[in-house]
This record gives sequence, structure tokens and C-alpha cells, in this order.
Amino acid sequence: MTATADTTALEFGKARARKEDARLIAGRSRYTDAITPPGTLHVAVVRSPLAHARITSIDTAEAKRAPGVHGVYTVSDLGADEIGMPCAWPITPDQKAPQRPVLAKDAVHFAGEGVAVVVARSAAEAKDAAELVEVDYDPLDPVLDMEAALAEGATLVHPELGTNESATWVFDSAEAGTGGSATDAIAAAEADPDQVVVRRRFRQQRLIPAFMEPRSCVVDPTGEQMVIWSATQIPHILRTMTTVTLGIPESKVRVIAPDVGGGFGGKIGVLPEEMMTVLLARKLGRPVKWTETRSESMLTAHHGRDQIQDITIAARKDGTITALDVKLLADMGAYLGLVGPGVPILGAFMFNAIYKIPAYRFQDTNVFTTKTLTDAYRGAGRPEATFGIERIIDELAVELGREPLELREQNWISHEEFPFTTVCGLTYDSGNYEQATARAKELFDYDALRREQAERRERGDQVQLGIGISTFTEMCGLAPSRVLGSLSYGAGGWEAASIRMLATGKVEVITGASAHGQGHETAFSQIVADKLGVPFEDVEILHGDTASSPKGLDTYGSRSLVVGGIAITMAADKVVEKAKKIAAHLLEADEADIEFDAGQFTVRGTDKGKAIQEIAFAAFMAHDYPEGMEPSLDSDAVYDPENFSFPHGTHLAAMEVDTETGRVKLRHYVCVDDIGNVVNPLIAEGQVHGGLAQGIAQALFEEANYDDQGTLVNGTFVDYTLPSSADLPSFTTEIVSTPATSNPLGVKGVGEAGTIASTPAIVNGVLDAIRHLGVQDIEMPTTSQRVWRAIQEAKGRSTQETPIDTHSPGAGLGSIDPNNPPREISEGEVQ
Repeated sequence: MTATADTTALEFGKARARKEDARLIAGRSRYTDAITPPGTLHVAVVRSPLAHARITSIDTAEAKRAPGVHGVYTVSDLGADEIGMPCAWPITPDQKAPQRPVLAKDAVHFAGEGVAVVVARSAAEAKDAAELVEVDYDPLDPVLDMEAALAEGATLVHPELGTNESATWVFDSAEAGTGGSATDAIAAAEADPDQVVVRRRFRQQRLIPAFMEPRSCVVDPTGEQMVIWSATQIPHILRTMTTVTLGIPESKVRVIAPDVGGGFGGKIGVLPEEMMTVLLARKLGRPVKWTETRSESMLTAHHGRDQIQDITIAARKDGTITALDVKLLADMGAYLGLVGPGVPILGAFMFNAIYKIPAYRFQDTNVFTTKTLTDAYRGAGRPEATFGIERIIDELAVELGREPLELREQNWISHEEFPFTTVCGLTYDSGNYEQATARAKELFDYDALRREQAERRERGDQVQLGIGISTFTEMCGLAPSRVLGSLSYGAGGWEAASIRMLATGKVEVITGASAHGQGHETAFSQIVADKLGVPFEDVEILHGDTASSPKGLDTYGSRSLVVGGIAITMAADKVVEKAKKIAAHLLEADEADIEFDAGQFTVRGTDKGKAIQEIAFAAFMAHDYPEGMEPSLDSDAVYDPENFSFPHGTHLAAMEVDTETGRVKLRHYVCVDDIGNVVNPLIAEGQVHGGLAQGIAQALFEEANYDDQGTLVNGTFVDYTLPSSADLPSFTTEIVSTPATSNPLGVKGVGEAGTIASTPAIVNGVLDAIRHLGVQDIEMPTTSQRVWRAIQEAKGRSTQETPIDTHSPGAGLGSIDPNNPPREISEGEVQ
């Protein structure tokens, strides 16, 4: 889809260029690392090179003598021995949760954990001095494999817990009263010759969010309030958690998230480094700044995904699904993140996806290892679930000899059945899977590609064609608060907004949803411009500062529009209602006779009227306004949804696989997404494109790899492969709309859709290309090396020969040189 500029009067639905881009492109942006109050000291963290070890001594003497050094501190020096980072999601009452310290004291539990901190006049001097701190370690065995970690006699990451199991959470539709017993249904299917049972194990590899701007924190303690600038997605939550963690009165803490250069969930945490910087600033009485290097970011910023999925599906031989059982092992890393324990639980409600599944059981076990902790990453549990269900549906289709798209259609919820209550108890309010799929097939030329696939197989072509399918839905807008409370989530799901009508008729909108690249300022301005009938240019969006925006629950989980946008809408409605009373007074008419349209209040049946700007000025002057009314149009609103929103879509990928080299090429990608009503098609398309890039990257490129000692071996962009524009084709995208019925704008959310849907589409396509050769599965990322090995193993040939690895750093999905001789690749190398 190509969004073009729209000159119609209505802002809602107009493809406007983002108003914030002018500032960003011109270099007038202000990122945290660019903020340096007078007298700022700089921080560098001394980090452990070992994944698991006792600390026997820390010698800071030489570092203290280094040029420019103001001080070197351990956790005890900071008085922070008993301070631990918060975890806001205890998924079970007996969840095991070790204290994550500001700095390690007696032991380290992952490579990169901080053990000391250097404060100096400059960042360079702090970094140089940090290298002079001598730390002696007594190495311990690393814990890297989740199943081994749960075995009897395993090395314990945290011996005081007595186990490496943090928690096990179970949903059973029979116990919940939302469906039958999956255990019984699967047992019955195994004994019934007219049914089939398919079991598969899938792996969700560990990913690094890899946001463009590294994390950074500046703390100035010198004023009446302690001011914290942070590259964070959660300024309001950070303020509250700073109070909870350090005991500073919340009224004395101001958090500012200035321009934030990407997050994708990777900036949703409350960081040890943030608390450390606050402690240092308070101790020294001077501004202190910490900014991580790129290597630090990849090593210690939380990672995403990392699950083992054991999935069992039962169905009648006519294709009707009868039961689904999911067992997860989820790697938490060494500690629990802010919401990390609950990320798999979000996926629990999406494994049933768009299908009518009568019996369902889900079990998640969270496991500690000596790796960097995991937490939310774009989609947070929903991509993992969508991958699992869409992969097992393809496997079921193979087992039954069915066309995979037809099998999906047989089992999905038809558009006439909405609203539909799923086997998980969620109520999908609206959708039309048939419409999205039919359009996607048309744009993809599905039938022609199936014919081409058959012809290539019949000819025995070296390059085979596969068609990957992903039909998905997701739960957007992390809320309602009551639902989150039932899951023991440590916060609500509401969002707050305020609208100020200024005397000059301009509008200030204060929102608790802070942006890190999504286009909030533009989309929210469009909503308000329509609601109040004022020019788009006259609306200013204020966010990310707890002084100007004191209430909010921030940005994650595709909640900005479907929760924050509705709060803004409600506040705008209140402005209009207040203005209507003043208009009726000034126009000497009954309020019931006042009509409002496109910024004008008029008396019904007459041409008497006043613009909303005139009413705003009259309220400001307060010379003549109704008895008993405050002279102000300013309005506040807090919105707590009654339900999630449920965007959906159909994604199709044409994948070409060279059976001699393993080379994979994404030839064509089509997606049709239903995201409800669309505020700005240009922004929506950008969100889809960005999401596709990240989801495709998981399927083909990305994986955080550890060696047998627990060291991250690809912690730079030289080694950790991200796709460039050259690696991806031009996507064919289109948006259809069945408006949400759960909110007044009819919107559903789009920020995570592309990431959620694209990964299984790609992997299903790769497997579809070579399944006839006997290949049953390939772990992600499906690099040329892994594809080639899978083909060789399926053919029963030697696996010693190695193909050209077209996914090595710097190589894309483009052409390769067949005359280039294969290079040797070690058994542990995957990129």
C-alpha cells in the first residue's frame, strides 16, 4: 500500500506526514545523552567477564588514582546492599524472585553484571579508569540449558532459592469453565482411528531488541526536585518505582523521557544503572550521567523471546481441531525483569489464535539461567504464541494432506460469529478473517504461485518455491485493569489525558503515553483537531515529562492509540460539553438547542453561532459565563478499557530455497491487516513495515548466541546480524477495516502486528519449499547453513560439507557467487 497525501477537511484517516519528523530530521531533537547539566560527572560500570562466579575481592586503588576520577564505588560504598530492582508481575503466589542488586556484591550471575562503578570528569576518563579496577573471581559452573537447569542436581543460579524454577503457571479450559479438557480430548484422539494427534517442539531463539539509541540516564539532584532524564518507555512507572526502590518521596522526583530513539520493549525496564545513577547523584550532590556503549547494550539490556514450545494438537481426520496443549519453558535469564515473568502469560491467551478450539491447556515454567535477563520485546508473548500455533497448523495440514490455507479457513471464527468468546475466555469483538485472506490471496496471486511451485517440484529445479502462511490475531492495548489484576500484574491498564484550551484558541494536549518513534504527536493531533474542529497545526502534544504530564502508564503493548487515544477523545468530549454551556449562554439559547460541528456552535435552525476559539476566549476573560460554572474549558479524562482490542490479518510469503547451497530468498511478501479504523494510513503503513522487518529478522537473521561458558559471542553489530534495506523486498501491504466495537474510535492497534505475523509466515515458507525433500523443521534463524544441513540430513548424506553462508555479516539475501568455494564453519557457529 502506498499512502498518499490527503487534502480533505477531516483529519481522521488522512495520510499526514509526521509533524515531529521536522525536528528529528533537522537535528533539533534532544536525546538523553545530549543533556549535560553544569558540573555533570560521568559514570562507567565495571562489568563481570564471567557468567557465574563468586567475587573474592575488588581492588579500586589504581582506578582511584587515574586522571579525572572523582570516585570508585562498590555496592556497599553506595549503601545499596539491600536495594533490589522491582519485578511488577509475580505470576504465582510462590514465584521465586531473587534480589537483583544495583551492583553485585558476593557473586555474579551473568556476563556483563555490574560489580563497581567509576565516576569521573568525562566519559572517556571514567571508561579508562574502569579498566583499572581489579576484580578477582572464583568461577562457578554456568547454567545455560533450561531443561538441564531443571534436572535434579543441577547447578543453582541462586542457591538461596533452592531451585532454578521461578514459577509454573497453568491455564486449563476445563478448570476455567471455558472449554473441555485438552488432556482428555488428546487421549481420546490417540485411541480413535478417525482422529490424528501431532506433536512438535519449536524453539523461540533469544533476540536482542537493538534499539538505535543506547540507554542513558542523567540525574540532577540540585533543585527542589530530583530530575531524572532517561531514555525510557515508562517515565511514569520509573518515577513510581524510583520511590518504591529508593524511598525518595514521589513528589520530589521528576522523570523526563525526552526524544527516545526506539525501544521495542527494550526500554521498558527499571534499570540498576538508573538507580545507581540516582544514588550517585544524591551521594555526590552533583549531576551524574550514565550512557551505555553499544556492546554494553547488547550484553546487558534485556533480551527477548527464548522459549522452548512443546505443542500437541488433535483433530478429526476431516480437519476439525479438537484440542490444543502447550507446554513452555521460558528462559528468564539470571533475574526477573519488570514484567518478564508475565510475558509468556500474555501468549497463553493467543495460542488459540483465530481458531475455534474446544479444549485447551497451557503450562508455562519460567527458568533461571546465567544469561542476561529477558523481558518484553515487540509483541511480548504474542509473537511466540502466533509462531507456535501457525507452525503446528501447517504441521497438521501436512499430516492430513490438506491445503494449509483451506485447513485454517475450516477452523477459524467466521465473521458472522462475532462477538466470539474464545476457549481462553476472551471476547473478540469484531473481525473478518475471510475478507483479509481473500484480499491477501488476490494481491499475492496465490493460485498462480501454487502452480509454479508444483511445476518446479515436477522439474526437480535446484531452486524450490515455498509459500508461507500466517493468519493471526493479537490482544492489543494492555488493559483492562481488572483483567491485569486477576493476573497479578503490578499496575493498572488505564491511561490519562488532559486538554487545555488556551485563550488564543490553540490547544495543548497532555498525554501519559510517551512516544519513542510511533508518531504520537501527529496522530493525537489529528484526533483532537477533528474532535474540537481546530486546525491540525494548532494542536500541541505534550508527553514524557512527569511535571507537565503527571498521570500516565506509558507506552508498550500497542496501547497508545486504543487506550491513550481514547482518553484524549474523552477529554475532548468534555471540552465540547463545557463549551456548549458557555455557547448557549452567550447565544441566549437553551443548551439542548446548541449544535456543534467542525468547530462551530450554532443554534439549531438559525445562523447564529460562535467558533470554539471564541468560546475559549470568553472562558478566559470570564466576563460573561453561566452561573455556577468554572471559567475554563480545560478537561481531564482517565480511560480504563472494558476489553482488549483484536487486530488481525493474513500474511503470505513466497520463499525461494536453493537446495544445493541452502540460500534463502524472500521473493514476495503480502500482508493484509485489519486494524480497525485508521487515524493516519502513512503512520500505520510505517508501523507495519517496521514490524515486518523485525519479524522477518527473527526468522532469517537474528539470534543471541552464548558459548559454553555463558559468554555472549555476538555482542556487536559485526556479529549480530540485522537486516538492511537490501535484505528485504518491497512489501505489498494493505489495510482493511472492521471497526472495533470496544472503543468509540473503532481503532485496534498496529504497532506489533507485523512482528507477530511475519515470523511464522517466513519459516512456514522455507519449510514448504523443501518439505518434499524430507525436511520437517529448521530452528530459527533459518540461515543458509541450517537450511543446507537440514537438506543433507534429510537426504541421508554427510553433513561435513558446508555451503556458502550467505547470512554472514555484510551478506544479504541477494545473489551469491557459485564459484566461491565453501569456507569452514565451526559446529557452534550459526551466523
